[in-house]
Amino acid sequence: MGRNIVEKIFEAHRASGELKEGSPIGLKVDQVYTQDATGTMAWLQFEAMGLDRVRVPLAVSYVDHNMLQQDYMNPDDHLFLQTAAAKYGAYFSRPGNGICHQVHLEQFAAPGKIALGTDSHTPTGGGMGMIAIGVGGLDAATVMGGAAFELNMPKVVNIQLLGKLKRPYVTAMDVILEILRRLTVKGGVNRIIEYSGPGVKDLNVTERA
Repeated sequence: MGRNIVEKIFEAHRASGELKEGSPIGLKVDQVYTQDATGTMAWLQFEAMGLDRVRVPLAVSYVDHNMLQQDYMNPDDHLFLQTAAAKYGAYFSRPGNGICHQVHLEQFAAPGKIALGTDSHTPTGGGMGMIAIGVGGLDAATVMGGAAFELNMPKVVNIQLLGKLKRPYVTAMDVILEILRRLTVKGGVNRIIEYSGPGVKDLNVTERA
């Protein structure tokens, strides 16, 4: 039986378990990124592990949420994140570079990779044909420390897109709003949605994201 793209990517990164829906699996991760609203705790947890470098091919620390220098707290966070990135071998994206999930999509996303981010918009990376999952700080820290990312094998839902968008009157936003109407906002819980069909070719990366 043939495999979908999610199963192919998972198999290429599988560290443990079986690709059976609902079964626990462990995945080797290519990329981890944090942002300043959640990243401080993640990097403190990583620091507590006593490691000298991150153990993933790519790690990025973004500052894009709390950028106003109203008191000492935000500057302290930013300085800590900058020094932690330099010390442990991560890229640092300073305030003003852009929003983490968009910058990551443009600079680091690649087909077939697996990325974890401590941001709710992390799945934006899926627009490049990769698996991109939002996680908590502890998950990010342990994976940066070299552990496999553990989860239950999600259900893969295929949505076929037919035809072309009637721009500028119909956009990719209308497509996802219709999908949300049908599946509800909970329709993606414990699932990965994979898009196929001729309509996908009509969407650029930003629209797919």
